[in-house]
Amino acid sequence: MVTVAHPLPTVSVPRASRVRGLGPNWYASVMGTAILGSAGVALPAHSAALREVFAGAWALSLIMLVALLAARTVHWTRHGDQARAHLLDPAVAPFYGCLSMALLAVGGGALTAGRDLIGTGTAVVLDAVLFTAGTAVGLAAAVAVPYLMAVRHRVEPAQATPVWLLPLVAPMVSAALGPLLVPYLPAGQPRETLLLACLAMFGLSLLATLLMLPLVFARLISSTPLPLALTPTLFLVLGPLGQSTTALGKIADVAPGVVPAPYDRGLGVFAVLYGVPVMGFAMMWLALATAHVVRARRQGMGFAMTWWAFTFPVGTCVTGAMALARHTGLAVYDGLAVGLYAVLAAAWLAAAAGTVRGLLSGELLAAPRSAPVALSAGTGRTRSGAGR
Repeated sequence: MVTVAHPLPTVSVPRASRVRGLGPNWYASVMGTAILGSAGVALPAHSAALREVFAGAWALSLIMLVALLAARTVHWTRHGDQARAHLLDPAVAPFYGCLSMALLAVGGGALTAGRDLIGTGTAVVLDAVLFTAGTAVGLAAAVAVPYLMAVRHRVEPAQATPVWLLPLVAPMVSAALGPLLVPYLPAGQPRETLLLACLAMFGLSLLATLLMLPLVFARLISSTPLPLALTPTLFLVLGPLGQSTTALGKIADVAPGVVPAPYDRGLGVFAVLYGVPVMGFAMMWLALATAHVVRARRQGMGFAMTWWAFTFPVGTCVTGAMALARHTGLAVYDGLAVGLYAVLAAAWLAAAAGTVRGLLSGELLAAPRSAPVALSAGTGRTRSGAGR
């Protein structure tokens, strides 16, 4: 991790090394861009012009995904040693959850923000492919990364960060986006199987998150504050909160006619009884995380790729608030969604601007520098894949 002062210096990066430091954390930029479109179309009211803007955001995320998949393929092919080192680095390995979530976010966005652009038939096929791939990667990461942390990584409770949540949240994204495909499956068991699989992934991710989150909170209050470059990752905690609320709302939306009574009505009740308190906790955490970011900014926190943590988690709270608005009929959740979307848009602009500047200067693709032996409370890891 590293903070970057402005203006960014120009760094000459050899052509052969341009992708050597390209870690899986870069997929977070795809996630943040995709949800800018899909959360936008979920808002209570918007014009045709705004729908075109949301579709454009989704199209940009698709282009970014294709480019990153190609670059990461080159990375594994030409720099396999660095790729394997990423898997063995506890600061980088959890970001493999971002690959799953990027695939899922772009796929789900095809059926929401992108459908008017590419047509329903193409959107369904694209979503089905990306949902299948993203779910497979997410389930694998949810098992493989904690396994590596247990048997190969050397981590202490005092090292816990919200980044550890990333591979555990990926199945929750599948749970939230899978219901979009349910109406396009044959009626009967295919629809019910997918819907209940989404509910199972909701439970898988929720329980795993409940195991990990206490470690993150305990580190936050009993140890030193997070390094400056890692402070934005506090927003990652919003991901499982907003996404789980979204997931139950989406599952309840399509349950009638798919699962038998009274379970269909019960899922609607569950969506409200679960979502209201969880969204309340999410707003408390948003305030806490914002306070930490303000503190870090005053202490000199500059741009790092961790700024993308400001985007996707907030976007899940937008869709979660809209799910509660549908199931409760309360206008306050409509207003909350609009306010959170404004935060999302501002965060995306800040993260995108910093990324473009870093790419143009060459700083974000510069070769990693050696990390110091000890890290102070005010600095992050230097040039690790997670920070860049």
